[in-house]
Amino acid sequence: MLCFKTPEIEDKIWIDECLKSVHSYNCEYTFGNIFLWKAAYRTAVCHYKDFMLCRWGKDDDVMYSVPIGKGDIKDAIEQLLLDSKSIGIPLRLYGVTLSYKSVLDSAFPNKFRYEFDDSMSDYIYDVQKMATLSGKKYHGKRNHITNFKKNNPNWSFEIIDNSNISDCIKLHTEWINNHEDDSDYSFEFEAVLSAFENYEKLNLVGGLIRVDGKAIAYTMGERHSDDLFVTHFEKAPADMQGAYPLINQEFTKNCLMNYKYVNREEDLGIDGLRKAKQSYYPEILLEKYLAVYEE
Repeated sequence: MLCFKTPEIEDKIWIDECLKSVHSYNCEYTFGNIFLWKAAYRTAVCHYKDFMLCRWGKDDDVMYSVPIGKGDIKDAIEQLLLDSKSIGIPLRLYGVTLSYKSVLDSAFPNKFRYEFDDSMSDYIYDVQKMATLSGKKYHGKRNHITNFKKNNPNWSFEIIDNSNISDCIKLHTEWINNHEDDSDYSFEFEAVLSAFENYEKLNLVGGLIRVDGKAIAYTMGERHSDDLFVTHFEKAPADMQGAYPLINQEFTKNCLMNYKYVNREEDLGIDGLRKAKQSYYPEILLEKYLAVYEE
């Protein structure tokens, strides 16, 4: 019987060790993503042999990750099958990329059915292109940044540390207050507060833009692997033209040049978010499938 538990900061050591074996660029395969969104997604983890098993949801609406780690993955999946049967649901594995699809099909031929939802695909960008924004297709981005600097000559960039975390929290609070829609930002804000509370323990990296000394935009994320960084949060005033492309470019230039790619996560089917992510022309649109085990 598997023993699932809510992830705690102390779990980072063994989970990071398991994550070293990941062979895809999924944004969810970082400890920060697992830990920070545990309330929103009712995340639970289990240390089974040398694998990390991850489960999301409750009652009969539960999904699992592909077992991440070293060893007999067929054995680990068979354990997930037993766990899902104990709940009374079919085994569903979330975020299955083509590389993991081949692993599943090899271990369980003709047993998994795959469902695709393009809103769950990860947008992965070339770091050099994000830093320079050179070329005709980024002409609009460069113009927005030029206009921002012209209208706000007293702007500055700084790396997030303990001295300016409170400014980021205040900025995020104002961003929520200025959004007069029906969206519930409580889970996201809880994740942000947890991120800043555990900023150093999670090895997060972030950047901040100020105008006349006031924080107006920030972004934050973490290392995925040697060549990939994952951006988890980014906030700027929508009515300040150029704020988003500027924080994106400055953070990339100052903090991400040792990476080849940056994963800016999914668009979740939100039209505005999809348009914004597509406007940066992803180098890779990482397709992820839901694998459903069929008896």
